Amino acid sequence: MRLTRVRTAVAGAGALLLAAAGLSGCGLTSGSPLADSVQPGSIGKGRPLKGAQLTVTSKEFTEQIILGQIMGLVFKAAGAEVLDRTNIQGSIGAREAVKSGAADGMYEYTGTAWITYLGHTKPVVDPYEQWEAVRDEDRRNGIAWLPAAPLNNTYALVANRANAQKYRLRTLSDVARLTKKDPGAATICGGSEFSVREDGLPGVAKTYGFALRRGNFKKMDDGVVYTQVAKGAACTLGVAATTDGRIPELELKVLEDDRHFFPNYNAAPEMNSTTMRKYPAIADVLAPITKRLTGAEAQRLNARVDVDGEDPHEVAKDWLVREGFIREG
Repeated sequence: MRLTRVRTAVAGAGALLLAAAGLSGCGLTSGSPLADSVQPGSIGKGRPLKGAQLTVTSKEFTEQIILGQIMGLVFKAAGAEVLDRTNIQGSIGAREAVKSGAADGMYEYTGTAWITYLGHTKPVVDPYEQWEAVRDEDRRNGIAWLPAAPLNNTYALVANRANAQKYRLRTLSDVARLTKKDPGAATICGGSEFSVREDGLPGVAKTYGFALRRGNFKKMDDGVVYTQVAKGAACTLGVAATTDGRIPELELKVLEDDRHFFPNYNAAPEMNSTTMRKYPAIADVLAPITKRLTGAEAQRLNARVDVDGEDPHEVAKDWLVREGFIREG
């Protein structure tokens, strides 16, 4: 998946946070200590990370910031002192922070590692086998991958209910049919990055045989795509992230990738190997959290930020407390 997928709702807040943190370039020079008073709930009993000083990081879009805050709060509840270096622009900065040891860990996506960092062009269809392949190959880079979540934040094409019914769109094969039968109706809104990436429009068009007219892919900010597709005026279809909270909010229909073109982008803790050797208890602390992170749960958490305007840190803490993983106080 995406090198950067910026949710517009947090872009301004993100810029302010970066400025406030005094971060420069890839954002590795500073950060803010997590000051929350949190206690173990169902995880972290016995404070297995007491005495540890851990730094968490993330990319700059909503889901990543929430996941980074979740990791930081859990470490804090388990006894560690935590430095928050989340909200780093782009994938590379956060990845390099973990790889170099400037940060101890983050939630990363298996598809991003497999394609963007490890240089593969063909995804592994089975989610577990892809995680396993990433884990094994990334060891040489000093990265330890812990088990992945069910959460799969991959690409998808979406349509509003009226257009999906009007053009009988259920799968991406149906989109291919539409591009040939009614090419004027086959319009897609999406980000500029998707239009050129091999795991984006060029690849999906080749796999499914799209006969998309020139100019029928309308480039726009990722965050605007959802509202334009919901209106159904600028385009019939839109490029979406499957865990985006605006999909259920706007009642958009996700079309089935019936030829399994898009890679799996399951979220998993990507940890610095030296950190894991020093603090192996991290694996047990994070395991129940990761297991609970589903696509539907991510949609609900993302919607609280992107739709309702809540703060990602508070959303993360509220979820951890509500699920019984940690306690406040």
